[in-house]
Amino acid sequence: MPDPTENDRTRELGIEFGSLARQLEQHEYPATCEELIEAYGTEVLRFQNGEQSLEEVLNKVPAARFASVTEARMAIFNNVADDAIGRKGYSDRTPPALGERTERSEQSF
Repeated sequence: MPDPTENDRTRELGIEFGSLARQLEQHEYPATCEELIEAYGTEVLRFQNGEQSLEEVLNKVPAARFASVTEARMAIFNNVADDAIGRKGYSDRTPPALGERTERSEQSF
């Protein structure tokens, strides 16, 4: 039976890391983008509406240096394509939060 904690870390915030999750966990840090791309750049991150290679994602922050796997994962979350977001601009809050813009007109019933 697979280790459930291992499966919990392969999918996070809508991104399926697959085997890359374990590889990033086992990598020695600190590490640069260049080092991670060289080691795992062809690994594919999958999400509901598409996929990207690790190289495509990390090329957006080529000068970054990661002190830990947590920092590397945050860079991935922050730089995946918009397709990974789901419904852009969606909010289940009504009315909009203070300072939040809304594109729809206000309705009164």
